[in-house]
Amino acid sequence: MRLPERIEGDGLVLRRWCAEDAELLHEAVVDSVEHLRPWMPWIADEPMSVEQRRALIEGWERDWEGGGDVVLAIVHDGAVAGGSGLHRRRGPGALEIGYWLRPDFVGRGIVTTAARLLTTAAFAVDGIERVEIWHELGNTASGAVPARLGFTAVGEVDGDRVWRTTREEWPLVSSDA
Repeated sequence: MRLPERIEGDGLVLRRWCAEDAELLHEAVVDSVEHLRPWMPWIADEPMSVEQRRALIEGWERDWEGGGDVVLAIVHDGAVAGGSGLHRRRGPGALEIGYWLRPDFVGRGIVTTAARLLTTAAFAVDGIERVEIWHELGNTASGAVPARLGFTAVGEVDGDRVWRTTREEWPLVSSDA
């Protein structure tokens, strides 16, 4: 089953990046490189050209179409505020949420809202029993997100803190799900 390609709620649109978004993604990442450098390993691949980003997005599209991860733009008031995703890298029955924001959008509750929407969407996927958020130990702002949402800190792995919630624990899953 494919992961959702669009999620809307509370003033946000989370939507799959498409190849036509390469310039939007480029602008958002260029605007955020120094802000993200301490926390996001993928920043080591920067700088990238718009064409390289287009190829990256095309790879994301193929992965999603094949039932893999979904990589999403976070859109707030019509502007790309950052990126997020649901990733299958934590084994059967699990999805991991990833997120990042442009500096001008930090501190507005946008990532917390996005993570809440993503968690609820993840539990709408057949077979998903747990959702995790991993962040570097020093990234306290990122760690505040799962804490606010009621995730439980379950440990540390290679310098990352791991947070988890289960289908039974998540308050926004309907009883019919």
